[in-house]
Amino acid sequence: MIFKSGRYSGYLRPITYVIDLLIIHLWALYFFTETYEIINYIAFVTLGWVILSLKSSFYEIYRFTHVAKIMSLLGKQFIIFFLIVFAYFGIFSAESTSAISVIYYVLLVFGCITAVKFAIYFLLKKYRVLTGGNHRKVVIIGLNKKTDQLRKFFSDNPEYGYQLDKTFNLKGPQKVSIEECIDYITDNNVEEIYSSVAELNNKELIQLIDYVDNNLKTLKFLPDNKEIYSKKLDFSYYGVLPILSLRKIPIDEPFNQFIKRGFDIILSIFIIVGVLSWLTPILAIFIKLGSKGPVFFKQKRNGLDYEEFFCYKFRSMKPNPMAHLHQIKKGDKRVTWIGRILRKTSIDEMPQFINVLKGEMSVVGPRPHMVSHTHMYAGRIDKFMVRHFIKPGITGLAQVSGYRGEVENENDIINRVKYDIFYLENWSLFLDIKIVFQTVYNAIKGDKKAY
Repeated sequence: MIFKSGRYSGYLRPITYVIDLLIIHLWALYFFTETYEIINYIAFVTLGWVILSLKSSFYEIYRFTHVAKIMSLLGKQFIIFFLIVFAYFGIFSAESTSAISVIYYVLLVFGCITAVKFAIYFLLKKYRVLTGGNHRKVVIIGLNKKTDQLRKFFSDNPEYGYQLDKTFNLKGPQKVSIEECIDYITDNNVEEIYSSVAELNNKELIQLIDYVDNNLKTLKFLPDNKEIYSKKLDFSYYGVLPILSLRKIPIDEPFNQFIKRGFDIILSIFIIVGVLSWLTPILAIFIKLGSKGPVFFKQKRNGLDYEEFFCYKFRSMKPNPMAHLHQIKKGDKRVTWIGRILRKTSIDEMPQFINVLKGEMSVVGPRPHMVSHTHMYAGRIDKFMVRHFIKPGITGLAQVSGYRGEVENENDIINRVKYDIFYLENWSLFLDIKIVFQTVYNAIKGDKKAY
């Protein structure tokens, strides 16, 4: 039955498996034909690739999947493939194979796999637009603002391959019954049904669910104005009892924790050894010339699970008793001349890579606030505490989206919390890398809120 949907789309995933494995093994023949046992390699790598691809959802790409998601999957799979190949040569052929050859092989293979993956993705989009093939016939049940947005999305984006057949209005003078909707879906061989939760009563909802379960149709719901429906709910079973959790946090998964922690350690060691080792003595001289006091400034912040820790910075202000209570403002006289440069370029934050190496912070995450401000916002700002489900970061999605520095009004902190929650619910290694590059770009360009 899987091959019916979209005419041939059920074949696409097996085909991409075969193409990827052919790329892997044909390049292996070219690189290592004299230094490895072909049967052992094919068996080891194929088994590892298939099992770990299923675990990482590498082939779970749909017509609505965003390019950023594909990049994230490619990044994760690259690490997996790198480890599989090195594991093989470490076990079976440690002495006879050059590490440089293996690295070059892995990069070349993954370059080809990336090219093929994006070629299939974009060619299918073009094919749907030009020929109308690989489409899904869909209907929308319920007429309101959200379903109208979906209708417009289908009509404006033919490359996704959704052919909207009809929209049913369940209310008003031209309303139809749920039975009429079901009859139309059956008679016209509709494949996917999109329904507004707000437009259905409990009886209609059960009737629609029973119908799709018994007729192999796909049913998807649009959230109504009840906020819980718009969250990324996590579905699991306790025995046979279905349980919904309020949100799913990707970083809670052990593999993702390993990836994120590895990224943090590698980058923090690189910065500490490669930059701070020589930059700190130079800055220390200028900081001392700017005003009397220590080179480093430490301040208590709230981190993971609301635990307090000392956050390190290069000192940018004159020592003052208000440093732990009052946030810096534009033109603040407490800031020294060298401090202005450090803050403008965000160099004052670099000692926090020590916090990252210690495991108290991450390179990317919600920015930690002063303890006094955390207590204040926790009582005033809805969902502020959600930020503490993950480690705080040196930089974050909110900061590169225009919400860094001074909180000038309540909207600043509200929007900062929204970006932080989006980050923790949608984390990926690709998103971390993107935020790091955006942070560096903003530091070079200059941020109007960096003062």
